[in-house]
Amino acid sequence: MPVRSAGSVRAKAVVAAVVVATGVLGAGTSEGAPAGAPAAAPQLAAADAGCDMRSLPPSTYEGGPKVQEIKKRGTLIVGVDQNSYHWGFRNPQTGRIEGFDIDLARAVAKSILGDPEKVTFKTVPTAKRIDAVKNGQVDLITRTMTITCDRLTQISFSAPYFASGQRLVVPKAAKVTSVAQGLKGKRACVADQSSSQTELARISRGAASVKVVENQLDCLVLMQLGQVDATLTDDVLAAAQTSQDPTTELAGETIAPAFMGIAMKKEDTDLVARVNQVLADYRAGGGWQDSYNHWLAPSMGSSSAQYLP
Repeated sequence: MPVRSAGSVRAKAVVAAVVVATGVLGAGTSEGAPAGAPAAAPQLAAADAGCDMRSLPPSTYEGGPKVQEIKKRGTLIVGVDQNSYHWGFRNPQTGRIEGFDIDLARAVAKSILGDPEKVTFKTVPTAKRIDAVKNGQVDLITRTMTITCDRLTQISFSAPYFASGQRLVVPKAAKVTSVAQGLKGKRACVADQSSSQTELARISRGAASVKVVENQLDCLVLMQLGQVDATLTDDVLAAAQTSQDPTTELAGETIAPAFMGIAMKKEDTDLVARVNQVLADYRAGGGWQDSYNHWLAPSMGSSSAQYLP
């Protein structure tokens, strides 16, 4: 077996992200863009969103410097996880990295390079994702990464491709019915520099101690060893953990609604616009739904409507 109530500002930021999804993930390039070039970024921030969470309009433009660099190199370099079941994990039988985020990376490679296999995967720990983008170690990151105002000061994001939130994972024997109950006086676990770590610090619901680990799967291992009592992580990863270990379950309510996006370097605006076009085409062509059905439906349910951005 492979191992592995929000405040008003956050809520308004999520509303802004919904606006992004509605506008940016529509198929086709923006009207008025000269000869297929990327359109300019919207200049007006969403009111009271905490930050401007909108991405660039989608574009099929081929002449930008980053897209040309990738074409000349002949491979797309993507930062991924290899420990998140159903999202980015190494198949022990084949050695290949597979999952929903991996399918998405291959869709970008196919669009830019004409071949979904022309992709080089680099495994990146949760805490090193932003550094990997900023330092140019990868062209982009597809790794269940939440779009946040703080991260947007350092890197750029695509339009949202998945709606998410935070869930608590606990042993079934604990019989937990709420997040507050699951954390009060307990040993909690989160991944370093994850949105879950930020949220746990914000809500501060009486955890006796907090264990910070490199990757969220480490929390599941520690729980199996009896060293932590509860894990706070993205709901999509929480569902994967309970699939891996049937002695655990999702406990209590979903908190901190958010959206996941593909992370890229701030200056690579041509790549951001191109990725947004890929996302629009991927969803319109059924690729998003096919990948959801294959990887996520067994653990997250057959209906994907609540996860569509």
